[in-house]
Amino acid sequence: MTTTAEHLRNALDGRWRDVKNRMREELSTEVFRPHYTPNTVIARTKVAEQMKIMADHGAAEDGFKKEHGGNGDVGAAVTQIEMLAMSDLSLMVKAGVQWGLFGGAVENLGTERHHEKYVPKIINLDLLGCFAMTETGHGSDVQSLETTATYDPATQEFIIDSPTRTSRKDYIGGAAETARMAAVFAQLITPDGVGHGVHCFLVPLRDDDGNDLPGVTTSDNHYKGGLPGVDNGRIQFAHVRVPRENLLNKYADVAEDGTYSSPIENPNRRFFTMLGTLIRGRVTVAGSAAAAARVALDIATRYALQRRQFAAPDDENEVLIMDYLVHQRRLLPLIAKSYALQFAQNELVAKCHELQTADDPDPEEQRELEARAAGLKATNTWHATRAIQEAREACGGAGYMAENRLIALKADTDVFTTFEGDNHVLTQLVAKQLLTDYADDVKSMSPVEWVRFAAETVGTRVLKRTAAQPIIQTILDNRQDNEEEGSLFNRGTQVQMFEDREEYMLSTVARRLQGKAKEMSAFEAFNAVQDHVLHAARAHIDRTILEAFVAGIDTCQDEEARKILEMVCDLYALTVIEEDRAWFMEHRFLSTERAKAVTRGINERCRNLRPYAELLVDGFGIPEQLRYAEMLHPENIVDT
Repeated sequence: MTTTAEHLRNALDGRWRDVKNRMREELSTEVFRPHYTPNTVIARTKVAEQMKIMADHGAAEDGFKKEHGGNGDVGAAVTQIEMLAMSDLSLMVKAGVQWGLFGGAVENLGTERHHEKYVPKIINLDLLGCFAMTETGHGSDVQSLETTATYDPATQEFIIDSPTRTSRKDYIGGAAETARMAAVFAQLITPDGVGHGVHCFLVPLRDDDGNDLPGVTTSDNHYKGGLPGVDNGRIQFAHVRVPRENLLNKYADVAEDGTYSSPIENPNRRFFTMLGTLIRGRVTVAGSAAAAARVALDIATRYALQRRQFAAPDDENEVLIMDYLVHQRRLLPLIAKSYALQFAQNELVAKCHELQTADDPDPEEQRELEARAAGLKATNTWHATRAIQEAREACGGAGYMAENRLIALKADTDVFTTFEGDNHVLTQLVAKQLLTDYADDVKSMSPVEWVRFAAETVGTRVLKRTAAQPIIQTILDNRQDNEEEGSLFNRGTQVQMFEDREEYMLSTVARRLQGKAKEMSAFEAFNAVQDHVLHAARAHIDRTILEAFVAGIDTCQDEEARKILEMVCDLYALTVIEEDRAWFMEHRFLSTERAKAVTRGINERCRNLRPYAELLVDGFGIPEQLRYAEMLHPENIVDT
């Protein structure tokens, strides 16, 4: 008979629950037991051994198309790497770089000549690679990378060069030791001296003995804030020659005589089309950060259910810290957000799978996917940073001990807010899509053109809902709102408040842009409303997450589990409203009394969910082997 916890887990696991269950079993072996060490030699060696074991078991095959030697199950591939985060985030990053970024670049940007030659070797680790995009001088602004690839028709080779100090490839996972080849992003220059923008080239880095090849200089980033098992490094090129065929030429090619051609004429659109095919890395980082947050919250909740502090009056027993409202307030809203984010992540992975396995994906749906992936990557990674820190603090001094896992989770996820896109830049990307109504040319626009377009067209925008549209519409149609406290638990009221906030913010930011554009340059106009732009994007992301939660509850068949999920959804929704309470009150969407009722509602939901605290983290489905923290096993404590 299926338990309530299993029903919660099945709802939360979504479409690829079978993959998650298989990964839980495989990761529960001794080989993948979490073991944190700051020693980079030990950590890197451990990860390398784990990668070989994974490759031997066919772990990478789901991520590549059948015609290239894989299984073509994109959703399963993303899910597997997400699950690795529960074991070791260094392993997750290394697997993501090898099979997701490096392998993904070869498969998605290359053509048959690259697929036949390289993909099977990438899958079985016969070819270890890295993804050399970020430079010392340019990270978020990829179009301005300084590394050059100049074509020489006399030898039919590209000359890869680092012409400036700031053109050094930096922080590249795998570059310090293991990578034998790099997918290098560089400015393509034809013999006539014309630059055609950033393209991707395969550049060998090391010989079979691990020595740098002529013209290549690699170095080690050494100690970082976390991820000791990842050999991040730097790469500089001094006129390194690679064959013409090493250009990954799906979207552009150079003929033997140096003639450049591309099926996409607009250079900006071509660039963003190329980057759009690499969206899987961003989706994976979002899921992995969320998985790490769930592990931390699981540990902190179980600790709170056994740790006692201070005796209540007329009671000789000390009180469980989970029985204090303040402790419930610290952990339960974060657990609720983890549930909400996982339902949203499930929709994102499904959409990514659908588009990346389609023969001819719809361009508009592709842009919507990119915006959603950007928003959820930012939200998931910010949530992980906050949740893991709160979990660490909620466990007191014990939470600071390496044996209890939390400091490793904290250190390893810290950089997640930065790589695969800086979170603030990604949030602006979301706003950009919203304000321009997903226009065909939005990504090819300069900031000046974008401001002008947004100011002129945002009034025609129609709110686009997620997969939950029919359910949401029914909820809104059946809404019976009033000023009574109880209506805050009405799902229709919650959804309406989220929608109203988003629509109001978008319309007002557009009007501000229109007004500013008349008195200053378009760039200055955008800069002047940047805070408003970010707030509008976050409002949109919050709304899509709530809708995904509603859709997730609808798939749950068990009555008891649904009742619990409904309360968790209330807690998520009211917490978002409370966190932005000042805006709701300033704009008169919330009265003073109603604002107080939001706080009372959160307290009530925390009290009501307290008996289900352990059940909620059971629903995360984290195996004991991966949860393991010494403080959760009192029998291991020795008095001295």
